[in-house]
Amino acid sequence: MIRLENLTKLYGSFVAVDDITLDIPKGVLYGFLGPNGAGKTTTLRMIAGILRPSDGRVLVGGDDIHKTPLVAKRRLGFIPDRPFVYEKLTGAEFLRFVAGLYGQEGEIIDRRMAELLEVFELTSWKDELIEAYSHGMRQKIIISSALIHRPEVIVVDEPMVGLDPKAARLLKDIFRQFVGRGNTILMSTHTLEVAEAMCDRIAIMQHGKIAASGTMADLRKQTASGDVGLEELFLKLTGGVHERELAAVLGDPR
Repeated sequence: MIRLENLTKLYGSFVAVDDITLDIPKGVLYGFLGPNGAGKTTTLRMIAGILRPSDGRVLVGGDDIHKTPLVAKRRLGFIPDRPFVYEKLTGAEFLRFVAGLYGQEGEIIDRRMAELLEVFELTSWKDELIEAYSHGMRQKIIISSALIHRPEVIVVDEPMVGLDPKAARLLKDIFRQFVGRGNTILMSTHTLEVAEAMCDRIAIMQHGKIAASGTMADLRKQTASGDVGLEELFLKLTGGVHERELAAVLGDPR
């Protein structure tokens, strides 16, 4: 459903994303992991069409996100790590605005909006300006806006940030149902427990490249790691702090 072909992003001489190729099939919740600065968010923004690649291309359902953006973006919903919204709009106005960007309006969208607001417990806030929303509420309205046009693909960067445990559980259930209906999610997260529990496949980035990808069994085979968990695999691929380095940071207890 999503294909990255030799995707590269340069900022001057700095290589943020280095010639990556990756296939994310239909009906899969695909985890996208890596340490800070690995290139994950840059990659997600290129997939969403926010950033233009320096080289390579992004295909969503076979359509190039930059050559045929209107066609490709109709299939896609993007949930960023920071909920940027128009604060002088009400929640309902914001959802209608986003739906309008996809050419959708009228009774169908009003019903869809009412369903999403009810699910995320925002119905009583729908006519309030977003500037009055808490961080968690803003995250919920952004998630609702990504679902309003019924996309086939969701690209999400740190989805649980700012959500309380109840909302986080709800979002997990929504994601599993979404994928269960044959749709696709590409999810970046630093919470390895969430990734291991939820994701069907995982790619791990390091220094702008894909260090390993596949199912947990594939990752264990690629790293010759035996029957270990995702945290151990992640640290093996990206490097961890050694005991002597921790001792140096904490100082000699004597």
